[in-house]
Amino acid sequence: MTKRKNPEDLLPTGRPTKLTPETIDKLRTAFLMGCSDIEACLYADISKTALYNYQQKHPEFVDQKEQWKEQLTLKARTVIADALNKKDESTAKWYLERKAKNEFSTKIENETTVNGIETALVVWK
Repeated sequence: MTKRKNPEDLLPTGRPTKLTPETIDKLRTAFLMGCSDIEACLYADISKTALYNYQQKHPEFVDQKEQWKEQLTLKARTVIADALNKKDESTAKWYLERKAKNEFSTKIENETTVNGIETALVVWK
């Protein structure tokens, strides 16, 4: 009778993963640039399916990916906060136009429906 082989001695079956450490680093770089999943996959030269399969096998990667995606927004907020702390008037106006629209916006937006058709009216102050 033939002796059964130890499973640890067998070669892995199936296609090798494209998600090498270099690919993960490319994904990280793309996510730090604020890329979407699709854009990051294009940048790393992998399919969306490969990314999603990797995420299923490594659920901690999903949290890490979301943190990387938020980094660019955080950097932008830091730049705006620094400019405001330096009393940069143009940044202050820009910020208020977006954060306090009712009081500081330079345009008035009005959406309405006429005969079942949605229309938008934008008037610059």
